[in-house]
Amino acid sequence: MGWWQIGTDSLAGSRFVVSPLAETVAALQTLHAATGAHPGERAWLAACLPAYRARLAAEPLDALLVRAAIGPTWNADFLTPTPTGDRERSFEEEVEAVRVVEPADAVPQLEVAVGGPVPEPLRSARDLPHRLAGVLEWVWRETVLPDWARRRRVLEADVVARTAQLARDGWAAALDELCPGKMRWLGDGRLQVNPRAYPPRRFDGGRLLFVPVTPNKGWVSWEGSERSAIVYACSGALTDATGPVVPEALGALLGTARAGVLVRLESPKSTSQLVALTGQGLGSVGRHLKVLLDAGLVRRGRAGRSVLYEWTEAGAVLVRARKG
Repeated sequence: MGWWQIGTDSLAGSRFVVSPLAETVAALQTLHAATGAHPGERAWLAACLPAYRARLAAEPLDALLVRAAIGPTWNADFLTPTPTGDRERSFEEEVEAVRVVEPADAVPQLEVAVGGPVPEPLRSARDLPHRLAGVLEWVWRETVLPDWARRRRVLEADVVARTAQLARDGWAAALDELCPGKMRWLGDGRLQVNPRAYPPRRFDGGRLLFVPVTPNKGWVSWEGSERSAIVYACSGALTDATGPVVPEALGALLGTARAGVLVRLESPKSTSQLVALTGQGLGSVGRHLKVLLDAGLVRRGRAGRSVLYEWTEAGAVLVRARKG
């Protein structure tokens, strides 16, 4: 298995980071695979895939580059630079890390991704980092940016949920839930990051970053011993924009919008999460929560700086009864 030996200082200083570039790389991987993990992602693919394919058809070398950079088990390093984590950066700032890679370094990295020699004309090209940055700019502009406000709310909501779980259950549980089936805490400072037979890496004192993305994709990256990143897919309940179905009877009783808030509170969620999930405004969600609190259908508690809401027993009985 692939595992990291993480020092105490690295774990204590770790943080969650929202990265527009990571979101765009994950979107590119989804377009490349042409398969969606849930109805919302499949709808996005149906809308964006024809234009993406037309873009690559117009630039055959870019199409070859994407196929090589997204390897079967490993991505080319210059496709997935590690975020700095020092401050929030724009996509335009982040994509420069791809563009400024030395062209001479690109082919060896592609060889690792494809697991063998890189075919012509990629081997002879002298502008591969610049080309890949151009593809990512197109994916960002045409497929991610139009929906970035919603995506960002979802990412921030996931961070709130993860930090709440961390405060409640500790690192071992939080890391086990990050990438179920792939990542788990092994104890003694060892974190399994994937099930493959890679040699272990030691991170002691460097910055450890956790980076959520809304597509069902994930990878790891590192920049020497200075910093490392684990990119993971948001929980399915957050990324699937369709959400749970509001029972007709419950909608008639509470109003569809208020019922839409209530049905999503089987597990604790913050106001910002509910805004992301329902598409309702912050003021509207706040008013619905007050009514539900006053009615004894939800309770609230604090996790760090976040206030989380969840069903009371009465709320659970009401939702489940109206589903029956």
